[in-house]
Amino acid sequence: MTDSLSPSGRPVSASKVEMTEIAFPNDANPLGNVMGGRVMQWIDICAAVAAGRHARTPVVTASVDQIDFHNPVPVGGVIVLLASVNFTGRTSMEVGVKVFQEERATGNRTHVVSAYLTFVSLDPATRQPRAVPPVLPESADEKRRFADGKRRRELRLAARQRG
Repeated sequence: MTDSLSPSGRPVSASKVEMTEIAFPNDANPLGNVMGGRVMQWIDICAAVAAGRHARTPVVTASVDQIDFHNPVPVGGVIVLLASVNFTGRTSMEVGVKVFQEERATGNRTHVVSAYLTFVSLDPATRQPRAVPPVLPESADEKRRFADGKRRRELRLAARQRG
């Protein structure tokens, strides 16, 4: 992947990740569906790759917003995770992840869960927070996600101040 840093930032496309997993028996609960914690692990990994692609530094998970599961994934199911940076602050990034189950025979996808995670960029030498380039939304959908991410960030900061 080339470094797509422009003087004013990086496009959302520079951070996009598509990750695919197969649900194995060791990922499952007693009902034969993938455990939520395993899906959350995949979400964190996928989001970390997207954040790292944007920042070009080590990143750490700072927070995860509410996660609501919509559909189960059975053992043997194909799981597709899509992630990209929605919004950037000074040293932090909001990454959106959408998870689908993909039908092998048709390729049709069923929404499983979505999540928003905040990552902080770290300086590789000092491991202290480091500024990130701004994200440059280009499409109408990316601009909507940017505005929504900005609103969610304001809500997170307000909640933190309330204690």
